Amino acid sequence: MYLDNFKNYLEAEKKYSTLTVNAYTKDLEEFIDYLESTGISFNKNIEYTFIRNWIVFLSKNKISPNSINRKVSSLKAYFKFLVNIKEIKKSPLRNHTSLRTKSKVVNPLNETEMKEVFELFKTSKKELTRDSIIIDILYSTGLRRAELINLKKSDIYFDDQVIKVLGKRNKERLVPMLPGLVKKLKLYSINIKEDSFLLQSKNGNKISPSTIYRVVNKYLRSISTKTKISPHVLRHTFATHILNNGADINSIKEILGHKSLASTQIYTKIKIPTIVNDYMKNHPRQKK
Repeated sequence: MYLDNFKNYLEAEKKYSTLTVNAYTKDLEEFIDYLESTGISFNKNIEYTFIRNWIVFLSKNKISPNSINRKVSSLKAYFKFLVNIKEIKKSPLRNHTSLRTKSKVVNPLNETEMKEVFELFKTSKKELTRDSIIIDILYSTGLRRAELINLKKSDIYFDDQVIKVLGKRNKERLVPMLPGLVKKLKLYSINIKEDSFLLQSKNGNKISPSTIYRVVNKYLRSISTKTKISPHVLRHTFATHILNNGADINSIKEILGHKSLASTQIYTKIKIPTIVNDYMKNHPRQKK
């Protein structure tokens, strides 16, 4: 079934992260399990009818359209891989139409809430803790959790006030930093080797995704009643705040590492103030 080859392809050629590869693999395994539960063996020439039946099964089990589309996307990637290596002539999903989904509603924290978060770190000792660094980088730069985890000291250009970020599909971009964050990172990283990860676990390895989640959840829960709290909420909050303070949406697109402007335009649907220019002028943390 070429599952191992597919996994290697995602890792080596597509340069997908371990989390993404695992998600694709899990989706495929779920589909295979479903087929076996209906008495059908999975094979490379599977018909679209069986995939459609799986989609109906997922819908009946209250799986959201977004989640179903993501699972089907994993199957699409697998069959496209089989086409590329000439194992099949055409994908059974070539004419598939994704399920309609509701527009994503961004639910960021407001500026007052973010000020309250940073008030929690106001003592000199707390201000340089790892927790403070995690919150500050996520909110001040809009980095994704995986990008923060893989950040090394050598990726921080202190003099230029930028971070070199390796984003999705190994695409590099430069993200500006506020002067306050530059100063904080200089002090925090003073004993960290250039080629070492900025954020480390107790045994010196890079920090885990679950640790980042726990840190963000701990502090944001203490000041907000929002039901959904995650590192990605800080990315949404960053983009929303600088947009509402006047940043140009194309600049935000580049900072966030979005492939298309459509991904960034979600922030324009949030009804607060309007727009004009520049990161340094428009980040709330710079307007002290």
